[in-house]
Amino acid sequence: MDTQKEALRRIISTLSNKNEELQNFLETVDSTLTGLQEESCKVMSELEAELQLLSSTLDDKGAELCGIIKEETQRKEAELQTQLSEGKFALLSCEELLEFANQTLTITNEEEFLKAAKQIKERVTMAPAFRLTTRPAVSENMSQFTVDFSVERAGLQRLHFLPVPRAPEVDMSRCIVRDNNIMVAWRPAGEDDSDGDISVSGPIERYDLEYRKTNQEGSLRAAGEACWEKICDIRETHVSISDLKFDSRFVVVRVRARNKTAAGDFSEPVALETRAYNFGFDAATAHAELKVQGDTVTWEPQGVKGHDPRLRGKENKSRFLTLCSLHTASPRTASVAEVPRPRLIRQQEVEQDVTDSLESRTQCSFVVCLQGDQEMTGGTYYWELRPLVDWKSISVGVAYRASLGRYDQLGKSAGSWCLHASQWLQSSLAAKHNNRAKVLDWPLPQRIGVYCDYDNGDLSFIDVDHLRLLHSFKTKFGQPLVPAFTVWCGGITIMTGLQVPSFMGNFLSTNRSLSNLSQ
Repeated sequence: MDTQKEALRRIISTLSNKNEELQNFLETVDSTLTGLQEESCKVMSELEAELQLLSSTLDDKGAELCGIIKEETQRKEAELQTQLSEGKFALLSCEELLEFANQTLTITNEEEFLKAAKQIKERVTMAPAFRLTTRPAVSENMSQFTVDFSVERAGLQRLHFLPVPRAPEVDMSRCIVRDNNIMVAWRPAGEDDSDGDISVSGPIERYDLEYRKTNQEGSLRAAGEACWEKICDIRETHVSISDLKFDSRFVVVRVRARNKTAAGDFSEPVALETRAYNFGFDAATAHAELKVQGDTVTWEPQGVKGHDPRLRGKENKSRFLTLCSLHTASPRTASVAEVPRPRLIRQQEVEQDVTDSLESRTQCSFVVCLQGDQEMTGGTYYWELRPLVDWKSISVGVAYRASLGRYDQLGKSAGSWCLHASQWLQSSLAAKHNNRAKVLDWPLPQRIGVYCDYDNGDLSFIDVDHLRLLHSFKTKFGQPLVPAFTVWCGGITIMTGLQVPSFMGNFLSTNRSLSNLSQ
């Protein structure tokens, strides 16, 4: 009976999956049908607009040519009309003179004859008929305006739709993942079509790129389209995706080409590996005077425990996120070997034990220690820290998960390493480990980078804004590590999901010019 029920459950599960698959298929077909109808209307409208534009262009060109012909005709007509008027006037003048000459021949009086003959001679000399050009000023030939549209007609007869551009191909050899930026490059589809004829798709005007994060390399195609981030109107065959948080193993990218109006299919999706160290704080274990919100921790002396029922009754628990509380508010314990000094002091090393008297003073002070929730067990790691406004004392480093007790401080034991910064009474910066402190001659950074190479036992602190190596520890880690912090007054923000930045190569190649504190 149980076997049959189990078999029936499997059949029901299979049918349920098939039912969901068919529903998705029908939704896809329906959506495609709607999209097809919309696209058909769009293409028809665009075709009518193009034909109207072509017709308008032909009308404009015809009107221009007709205008030129009319203008030339009018000019020639005016010149010929002028010649006609001048010729008629000359002919009339010539006829009058001819009649006067014939009448002169009949004069018998010699004196009158000679006078008339002289007048005829003078009039003949000045007669318009003898000064008129008897050749037309222009010809009737209009052949210079003859046009031949045979080539254009042949082109119009070959007129067809622009084909949809083919999908480009992402060029993995030119893609670069570095410093939380991704440079994606691709190759356009070949210009020759399958028949060997030159493609008539027209020039590619722009590209669209889409990307999304995933932890599954084998499943590159997303079920939905909403999860893709888009970068549109790219004019080159490459683009940079900047300032990403690498909180997944891969970023999947795809690209498509566009000509004047049509967008082609997307290229095959390509997964680019984007591993980075991600961790956070466990707010459920936070001390009553700490407020944890995402990547930010702030110290609130009024307490925040009552704001979240998950936090009630857990003040004394210590898990991945360890919170150590003494009783009164003073920053003294945030600096184990802190002594009065100027804001910038010469580099020196101070080594001292925590004496019983110092320990007794510690009992009247307050310090809060935090650990990250993800271990480091091998490989390289990097993250950054920014102090918030009005902070007084902070530390950042790494620790063995179980090395911080209720009344411990970062850098006090052999199981924790840290960079401590304070601006209580005076400003100071120091590297601490195993109850030893090395004072650093550098202003308080506003952006601290932490680099850990677990396998090689390297731990480095960097002033990121000034690309300055503050200090490096060289040791041999024997247990899993977690990021560790102390906060007194103000707060901190951590930035995770960061790759090891490229500038670390310069610091590592110089083998860390500063001295090391080791076990």
